[in-house]
Amino acid sequence: MKTFILASAVMAAFAGSMAHAEDAPKPDNEIMFNAAVVSDYRYRGISQTRLQPALSGGADYVNNPSGFYAGTWLSTIKWVKDSGGDSQVEVDLYAGKRGEIVKDLSYDVGVLAYVYPSNGFGSIDGFANANTTEIYGQVGFGPAYIKYSHSVSNLFGFVDSKNSSYFDIGANIDTVAGVILNLHVGHQTVKNTSAASYTDYKVGVTKDFGFATVALAVIGTDTDSYVGPDAKNLGKTSAVLSISKTF
Repeated sequence: MKTFILASAVMAAFAGSMAHAEDAPKPDNEIMFNAAVVSDYRYRGISQTRLQPALSGGADYVNNPSGFYAGTWLSTIKWVKDSGGDSQVEVDLYAGKRGEIVKDLSYDVGVLAYVYPSNGFGSIDGFANANTTEIYGQVGFGPAYIKYSHSVSNLFGFVDSKNSSYFDIGANIDTVAGVILNLHVGHQTVKNTSAASYTDYKVGVTKDFGFATVALAVIGTDTDSYVGPDAKNLGKTSAVLSISKTF
């Protein structure tokens, strides 16, 4: 699942590297590619890979004068197969528009589809199709942001969960020697399944070394309702390391 574009730890790395690039002149149209390896693919605090590593990659198109962007991102996953489905990859498709309202006050609005090819959840009793579509809006002030995501479909296989929501606040703060401090807290509300709702958090650092961007974060949740086939808590507090490259 992409948060807002790369998975949580990977997104922090991408955001940190992009922050340093903002001072350079940009062409009207850009196409960028990204690739990453992460020690545990966490999405909204929950491991998507049974607390194991994942590989990911994607491509983004940006029209800088208008602020329009579109892209795709893919990652290896385990949770669908672990739940009885039949997909080992996540494909994210997204498009939106971002810009500046006034100096230091930005916005970002768009739509994001999470696709799990041939996931088979629709034929499993107690599950809806895992494919999920959300619309989102974000307001940023300097390094801080507030973001709201709203599902216009069932949410990740939960039955009757349309209109679920996720509220996210955070900041990516420049410190010393090019190190970015990444702070985040979010709350997932699952419509009609209150036991699945929870809060997640992250405290981490990101540094762009040129050849790659490295991020290290402590990520966790306040729930033990999400477990893998080995009964491990997929939302437990853990350190997550990611190495990514945008080119």
